[in-house]
Amino acid sequence: MLETTDRPSWDEYFMSITSLVAQRATCLRRRVGAILVRDKHIIATGYNGAPRKVSHCLEVGCLREQQNIPSGERHELCRGLHAEQNAIIQAALHGVSVEGATLYCTNSPCSICSKMLINAGIQKIYYREGYADFLGGKMLEEAGVELVQF
Repeated sequence: MLETTDRPSWDEYFMSITSLVAQRATCLRRRVGAILVRDKHIIATGYNGAPRKVSHCLEVGCLREQQNIPSGERHELCRGLHAEQNAIIQAALHGVSVEGATLYCTNSPCSICSKMLINAGIQKIYYREGYADFLGGKMLEEAGVELVQF
């Protein structure tokens, strides 16, 4: 019989799912997974990678590596979308509002994703590892979005 202590908390459960989602990532530098949750139900998932019908970095190489661009800088010089962006886009494609949802992510959001998450109405963000873009966290704090390192 399963012990109740063996059962993960909701936050542990959702954070573990982000690691599985990240395994689909096509970025050569970092695999990131994100899920949007409302009322203990997953409403969207996302991982980092190139847009539909566009070659992935796994196939054509990493432009950022080729140009020696440090992590957290010059986000526009990348073929890929971030996991958080893909989760928001997936919800939009399926007509699902993300307002009031919680984001679980393997990494803390960059400043671009933070702006999107704020305007999308995300209320709380759990993340495992930091990211070298400190403006994101500052904006989330200013907007009243709770940011929790798991």
